[in-house]
Amino acid sequence: MSRFERVRGRLRRAYQSRQASTGADEGTSTEALNDASEAARVASPAVPGPTAPPSATVYGAEPQVDLHSSTTSRDDADVPHGLRIAAAWCWRLIVIGVVAWALLRIVGTIKIVIIPLAIALLLSALLAPAVGWLLRVRFPRSLATAVVLVGGLAAVIGTLTLVVNEFIRGVPELSEKSSEGVRQIQNWLKTGPLHLSDTQLDRYIDEAQAWINDNTSKFTSGALSTAATLAEVLTGTLLVLFATFFFLRDGNRIWRFLVRLLPVAARWKVDDAGRASWHTLGAYVRATVLVAFIDAVGIGIFLVIFDVPFAFPLAALVFLGAFIPIVGAALSGGVAVLVALVDSGPVTALIILGAVIGVQQIEGHVLQPLIMGRAVALHPLAVIIGIAAGVVLAGITGALVSVPLIAVLNTAVRRLAARRVPDTPPDAVVVASQAP
Repeated sequence: MSRFERVRGRLRRAYQSRQASTGADEGTSTEALNDASEAARVASPAVPGPTAPPSATVYGAEPQVDLHSSTTSRDDADVPHGLRIAAAWCWRLIVIGVVAWALLRIVGTIKIVIIPLAIALLLSALLAPAVGWLLRVRFPRSLATAVVLVGGLAAVIGTLTLVVNEFIRGVPELSEKSSEGVRQIQNWLKTGPLHLSDTQLDRYIDEAQAWINDNTSKFTSGALSTAATLAEVLTGTLLVLFATFFFLRDGNRIWRFLVRLLPVAARWKVDDAGRASWHTLGAYVRATVLVAFIDAVGIGIFLVIFDVPFAFPLAALVFLGAFIPIVGAALSGGVAVLVALVDSGPVTALIILGAVIGVQQIEGHVLQPLIMGRAVALHPLAVIIGIAAGVVLAGITGALVSVPLIAVLNTAVRRLAARRVPDTPPDAVVVASQAP
C-alpha cells in the first residue's frame, strides 16, 4: 500500500469517529430534554420531581448572575449599581462630616491657643520681608527679629495712642453737636418723605428706650464677662508675641521638622505646597495692608475736606476694618457717615456716603485685581461664606482669619493635586545608587 493510501485511510477513520461522537452527543441531549420534560410534567408541589446533578445543564432556568468585582455577595449584585454608588458616597461623606465636626470641637476647645497662633502667622507673613532685608545687611537673626518685632509694636502702640487722644479731645465737641444733629433728624422725619407725626416719633422713641432698658442686663453681663476674660486676653497677647518672634526667627527650621515627620514619598510634595501657601499668605497680608491704607487715606481726605470730627480716628477705623474683605471697610465707613450726619447734617453725610461707596468700587474693581493678583484670587461667594462662618465660629477674629485661611488652603490643594514633580530643594542631598 502506498503512502498516499495510508494517509487517506487515516483521514476516513478520523471522520467516521467524529461522526459517531456527534451522534452520541445529540442522542444524549435528546434524552436529557425528554427526561426534563417528563420530570416537569410529573412533578408537583406535593411530590417534587428529581433534582438535576450539579454538572447537569438545566434548560429554561434563570441564568446565573455573575458577581461584579466590587460586590461580595449575591445580595450586593441584586442592588442597582447607581444605588450602590450613592450609598458608598453617603457613608464616606458621613465619616468626613463626623471628622470635621470633631476637629471643630477640638478647635473650639483650644481656641485660646489656636487664635493667637493664627494671628502670629499673619504678623509673621507681614514682617518676614523686613527680617529678610536685615539679614541681607548682615544682622544676626535673633537681633533682626527683635528689631522688627519691637518696631512693629511701637508703630501699633503709637497709632493707638494718637487715636485715643484725639477721640478723648473731640468727645465734648461732638456731644454738643449731637443734640442739634438729633433735632435735624427729627425735623427731616417730620418734613421729609416719611411725614411722621409727633405721636409716632414719641412712640418709636419710647419703644427704643424700653428695648434698651430690657437689654441692660445683657449688656452688663457681657461687660462683666469681658472683664473676666482679661487674663485670657493678656495670655493670648503674650502668646502672639512669643509665637511671632519664633516664627520669624526659626520658621524655616520648624517647617523642615514638620515635613520630616511625613512619609518620604510625600515630603517633597507637601514641602512644595507649604512653601507656595506661605508665599500666598505673605502676598495676601501685604496686599491687604496696602489696600486698607489706600481706603483709609481716600475716606480720610473727604473727612478732612468737609471738617468732620474725628477724621484721624475714623480713618484708622477704616484701615482696621479693611482687613475684613468686602464688608469691613463698608461697615467702618458707615460709622463715618453717622458721625457726619450728627455733626454736619444730611448733605455732608450723603457726600461722605458717596465717598465711601466710590472708594469701595475702586477697591473692588481696581485695587483688588491689580494688587492681589491671580495668586490669591478668590471668588466673592467664597469670601462671603468664609467671613460668615468665621464670625459664627470665632467672632471678629474668625472674620479676620477666615479669608487668608481659605486662600492658603486653595493654594495648598491646587499644589497637592497638580501632577508634577516639585523642584529640588536647595539643601537637598542626592545620593546616586551604584550598580551591583
